[in-house]
Amino acid sequence: MAKMNMVQAINLALHQEMQNDENVIVLGEDVGIDGGVFRVTNGLHEKFPGRVIDTPLAESAIVGTSIGMSVMGLKPVAEIQFDGFLPPAFDQLLNHAARIRNRSRGRFHVPIVVRVPCSGGIKALEHHSDSPEAFYCHIPGLKVVMPSRPYNAKGLLVSAIRDPDPVLFFEPKRVYRAIKEEVPEEEYAIPLEKAEVVQEGNDITVISWGAMLKTVKEVASGMQSSIEIIDLQTLSPLDEETVIKSVKKTGRAVVVQEAPKTCSLSAEISALINEKALLSLEAPVLRVTGWDVVPPLPKLEKYYYPDAARVKKNIEKVLNF
Repeated sequence: MAKMNMVQAINLALHQEMQNDENVIVLGEDVGIDGGVFRVTNGLHEKFPGRVIDTPLAESAIVGTSIGMSVMGLKPVAEIQFDGFLPPAFDQLLNHAARIRNRSRGRFHVPIVVRVPCSGGIKALEHHSDSPEAFYCHIPGLKVVMPSRPYNAKGLLVSAIRDPDPVLFFEPKRVYRAIKEEVPEEEYAIPLEKAEVVQEGNDITVISWGAMLKTVKEVASGMQSSIEIIDLQTLSPLDEETVIKSVKKTGRAVVVQEAPKTCSLSAEISALINEKALLSLEAPVLRVTGWDVVPPLPKLEKYYYPDAARVKKNIEKVLNF
């Protein structure tokens, strides 16, 4: 079994799905000859001639074209270069991709995947370091996925490509090459809509996703308490059952995210816990998040994103309540 980083794991998933199904195509800005801005699609242009398409710099057109292709039987995997470039395609995602199955009463499906490098930590410029997942989790009919490591990136992407409905696949670029782990070269799929209990524990539940999971695991490894760690994997629809079952067991919860705090996914999770596990709580649910400001330029970046010290402080606060 080979050790891979997330870039390699995603590339392998794309290669295998394109090999298995001639209807799977890849399109986006520079995905062909250059292999994508992060080289995730490297080599696919040569292996699958005519099925890896370099597009104009027009995100709305990329997603809109993908919708048309999918309705006619293709399975497009569209790449948007950075999270901050996705809003021009918001209309296509909200008003068309997410609604066509309902609009046509099931006659048409939109089996598209929109891949988006997301979040910060690479000292990039404005519009290159956002965590906009909450905007898209609010859209009925659109599935939102965010892997945290190479193994689940490959398995989740395979499931996303095979899903009959639109999937927005956020890829945390801070861990594109920061984690290497064993990834089976043979095909496998990880079901969407299911969270993973990464580490079992009895004292507190820590819920996270994407790049922040790496920080959570590092913090937990240095603490004496028995910490249960949940990686959401699919952000919408949310695996409520796994979250509530864990919190009822531990009686305490902390939610860690990179995105700003207000109206965020962490707020939804906190509300969910209060609605369905209130009588099991031994302490208030705390949220460790980015600040409610635009992600700063590189010199201030480290002060914006939750670091190990802030995560640990909040876990201890809940444990000692």
